[in-house]
Amino acid sequence: MDLIALEEIRQTKYRYLRCLDLKRWDDFADTLTGDAVAAYDNPVAGDPLRFDGREAIVGYMRASLGPEVITTHLVGHPEIEIDGDDARGTWCLDDTVLIPRHRLMIRGSAYYEDTYRRCSDGRWRISGTGYRRTYEYTVSLDDLPSLRFTANRWAAS
Repeated sequence: MDLIALEEIRQTKYRYLRCLDLKRWDDFADTLTGDAVAAYDNPVAGDPLRFDGREAIVGYMRASLGPEVITTHLVGHPEIEIDGDDARGTWCLDDTVLIPRHRLMIRGSAYYEDTYRRCSDGRWRISGTGYRRTYEYTVSLDDLPSLRFTANRWAAS
């Protein structure tokens, strides 16, 4: 197994999630190939979401997870198979989405199924991503009278 490629792919996935949470849209876009596809299970809204192309994926994330939405995405338990300049990976996701304007918290878990491609600049990028939820729940922040947020300094970045 190519351990350097394995670590580079892990770094790509971590960067994808970090840049998503910190709203660093140009860096987020750079983790994706131009022709990337994404399909996200979406039990809260009902229908799954599907996007074709980097611009569509980034545009949706920018519009839906803007500065007023706080997110944390954590992944672990990667299973990655590398075949030359292509790879496949599965990750366990644990995420939290806070939407203070709507007084809502969404929590859940899912399994990502990703494909990766080593691009002409030598960097690995995500060419396909998506997940299926194992569970998801929503909580009204009004139901948690003792809940108090003490920081959200990244939201304005």
